[in-house]
Amino acid sequence: MSKKKIVLAYSGGLDTSVILPWIRETYDCEVIAYAAELGQGDELKAIRRKALASGASECVVRDLRKEFVADFLGPLVRSGAVYENTYLLGTSIARPLIAKEQVRIAHEFGADAVAHGATGKGNDQVRFEVTYMALDPSLKIIAPWKNPRFELRSREAAIDYARARNIPVDASRRSIYSRDRNLWHLSHEGGELESTWAEPKDHMLVLSVPIEKAPSRPGYVEVDFKAGVPTGLDGKRMDGVKIIEQLNALGGRHAVGQVDLVENRLVGMKSRGVYETPGGTIIREAHRALESICLDRETLHYKHRVALRYAELVYYGQWYTPLRPALDAFFDEVARPVTGTARIKLYKGNCRALGVKSARSLYVPDLASFTMGDQYDASDAVGFIKLFGLPAKVAGMVRRKSGDGRKPAHKKRSKSRPRNRGQHI
Repeated sequence: MSKKKIVLAYSGGLDTSVILPWIRETYDCEVIAYAAELGQGDELKAIRRKALASGASECVVRDLRKEFVADFLGPLVRSGAVYENTYLLGTSIARPLIAKEQVRIAHEFGADAVAHGATGKGNDQVRFEVTYMALDPSLKIIAPWKNPRFELRSREAAIDYARARNIPVDASRRSIYSRDRNLWHLSHEGGELESTWAEPKDHMLVLSVPIEKAPSRPGYVEVDFKAGVPTGLDGKRMDGVKIIEQLNALGGRHAVGQVDLVENRLVGMKSRGVYETPGGTIIREAHRALESICLDRETLHYKHRVALRYAELVYYGQWYTPLRPALDAFFDEVARPVTGTARIKLYKGNCRALGVKSARSLYVPDLASFTMGDQYDASDAVGFIKLFGLPAKVAGMVRRKSGDGRKPAHKKRSKSRPRNRGQHI
């Protein structure tokens, strides 16, 4: 395909470091490197110099942290979505924002194609490309890992390719992890993690300490919320970016938010990864605790069911589809009364709410108490249980009448096996 100008989603990591010169050499075109600042720490310090040295005609760096927190992490927190009950969706939630800005940059520079470095076996290829298709179907998509001419199909081969062209990369044959970092989390894949039997090595951790090295004294923090959104810590109001940064530091010191899981990828295979999400884990626990007193039973239970679908939408890269904003409208409404404060205890990798308070609390001490009071007459439960259990009673009557209600026959003891009359151990 003939291309004049391509915008590459460029992280400066191993994959995109080798893909940038490969695209330029293969398509003989201008390549604009684009990096999104989402809270990677020091990773973007020298990225412009590195991109230009690798053959990019321009390197665009966009600070998207505030948008990331307000428009992506905010809805994620309000939804309570967790993929397969474990993964807090740190990489998944960032991809649609990165791809959205990439399309915008393609329009600014008059590019006719966009490119990414996601492999042909992972989820990110779907997340990037579905977003491109949703926001501008006219843009051509360059995905080297799916091009038969692309021969760098292992991290070892990519390292050799980078060395041959004097491209500096952090990965080595000794430390070969594939990592993705942003404000919300840091993921690790590859290396010994490709074996489900291997224990992750302590030196792999970046945002947090190993559990054995966490302090012997617990840490505490109070997280304030308004309408389901974190607004401050320990009574001090601050913006979302600062909240996550401080909770990452605090949670990391106490080894909070470390997850080792085997997940089901969208493309059909299982993969193993280790995720560090210290701040996100604290926020999720605080939000869960506050919901427990602010939401009624029916709303809370239904929200849990919808959150599972929302997690799939995020994981599958379907952010820019009609269902997602429709579900956001539901979660926004549900979050309206979720205002208050949760007190969290952090200790040796554990994170749990010790206390929660809200002016919108539905918890009534007099009702919850074992002491009977004027607001609850226990005799009312007699009629309630009769009506509630009526379907079970009718079904039981029918079973007995038809003979299905007989007791199951005991299994006959084999004559060849004498009864054990000794003491049970």
